[in-house]
Amino acid sequence: MTGIDWAGLMRVGLHGLGLTPRDFWRLTPVELRIKLGAAASAAPLTRARLEDLARAFPDVKRGPKDG
Repeated sequence: MTGIDWAGLMRVGLHGLGLTPRDFWRLTPVELRIKLGAAASAAPLTRARLEDLARAFPDVKRGPKDG
């Protein structure tokens, strides 16, 4: 597991985007991603992708103690 690179994010936000520290810390993660040019949200789940996921992670019937 990796941590968040706060120093890198702050460098981009403060120097790259010209945000004030106050404005940087008021952004939500989604808002920061948008300002950095990332898409606001992931692409919608298509039927084909759902079928791919169902094949990769099939439902498995287990015993009553397995939930």
